[in-house]
Amino acid sequence: MTAQHSHAAIPGGSPVRAAVLQPAWLRISHWLNALAVILMILSGWRIYDASPVFKGFVIPPGITLGGWLGGALQWHFAAMWLLFFNGIFYLAMNLATGRFARKLLPVSPRAIIRDLIAALTGRLAHDDLSRYNAVQKFAYLFAIVDLIVLVLSGLVIWKSVQFPHLRELMGGYDRARIVHFVAMALIVAFIVVHVAMVALVPRSLLTMIRGR
Repeated sequence: MTAQHSHAAIPGGSPVRAAVLQPAWLRISHWLNALAVILMILSGWRIYDASPVFKGFVIPPGITLGGWLGGALQWHFAAMWLLFFNGIFYLAMNLATGRFARKLLPVSPRAIIRDLIAALTGRLAHDDLSRYNAVQKFAYLFAIVDLIVLVLSGLVIWKSVQFPHLRELMGGYDRARIVHFVAMALIVAFIVVHVAMVALVPRSLLTMIRGR
């Protein structure tokens, strides 16, 4: 798949070809996924408070969405369908264009450890935004798998009778709630780390907005 380019004129010189690092379909689906996930987390916290999985632990109402259980459920289901359909589009396009294999594979534990040590010691370079390091590859693959687990465990909680085999795979309804909560906590951790990394390399945010 060839990269797209745009031309920018330089006074007294030849045009500069700026490579499109993130195509439009990727940027749009990325931000829609981000919106859906944030809405589901905030509304999910309100739903959780209505029937806590862990007794004695509740989410502060001020950082939840929905105002009450019924309102939170409406937000949650609306965001769920956005995440479901947009997520399918995102995965399908990544596979169809070969971007998934090209950007996220291969990755190995040795490479992850090497790049993680380099990142922690301030020696990990970020000059080429078109290439992901091993830590980034692992983080994005982890987020994709975690979101799939979130959707599947959410289906068990929502339609437990309609998905008996999936319910049993999760260990039953109550364990599915625990799986859902843990998967939520992991995606929140991913978002925190992801935002921190973007703050360290702000050019990556501009790339995801402009594509170049």
